[in-house]
Amino acid sequence: MFTIGDFARLGRVSVRMLRHYDALGLLRPARVDPVTGYRSYEARQLSRLNRLIALKDLGFSLAQIQQVLDEKVSPEELHGMLRLRRAELEARVAADTARMARVEARLRMIETEGAIPMDVLIKSVPAVRLAELSAVAASYEAEEIGPVIQPLYPELFARIDRAGLTVVGPTVAYYEEVPEGVRVHAGAPVNPEEGRTYDFDIVDLPAIEQAATVLHHGDMATVDATAQHLAQWIEDNGYRSSGLAREVYLNYGMGDPETWVTELQETVTR
Repeated sequence: MFTIGDFARLGRVSVRMLRHYDALGLLRPARVDPVTGYRSYEARQLSRLNRLIALKDLGFSLAQIQQVLDEKVSPEELHGMLRLRRAELEARVAADTARMARVEARLRMIETEGAIPMDVLIKSVPAVRLAELSAVAASYEAEEIGPVIQPLYPELFARIDRAGLTVVGPTVAYYEEVPEGVRVHAGAPVNPEEGRTYDFDIVDLPAIEQAATVLHHGDMATVDATAQHLAQWIEDNGYRSSGLAREVYLNYGMGDPETWVTELQETVTR
């Protein structure tokens, strides 16, 4: 038998918590002195205490812990719960990290308001034939677009490779509003065989007579600032947008993100 103080020391908890667990019926002392009221515990009760603390740290409520403990949860089941909880926590950390990145990107846009991007170029863009996959995102928000477009390109490249085709230029993305949200198009230029069917779409993007273009350097997480600067330049120089915008990935996805280059193309008229 161990006093409540010794048992708390062995179990790495406070005496106050042991009294609390006793009051809730989660961990009763092995013996309570009828005269002094002193609680005593047995070493075998450390097993229940360890499970209780593990479940509590996994985020279970005390009511849920009571139910689980009474069902004699096994170490294997605890490991399964731990893996599930770890995945949930990792997803939360990833979501919080992405949220902070978006806040920082917005702050950069605010700090550079009124600045005009260098080297905006008005040019014609030739027609291009793309192998394409598309999917729908809920909105234009980065947290909605990213998870939709990112898997499309690896899948598209795999299908192009199986078809025996070769990508003949930089990849292209464009977006269009649909009733469900935003259809995200991920394309790669190819020279398909006439009359042959593929497990991806073949799309002909028309030539653009006039496009306002600017190069974005770095990760696409910061592209919104470049796009907004381009929009400001278009307005300040007497143009207006008149068609779908495109992103052309000139150097993307390989090596240091600081070396990535994306051309933003906005169809414009006077």
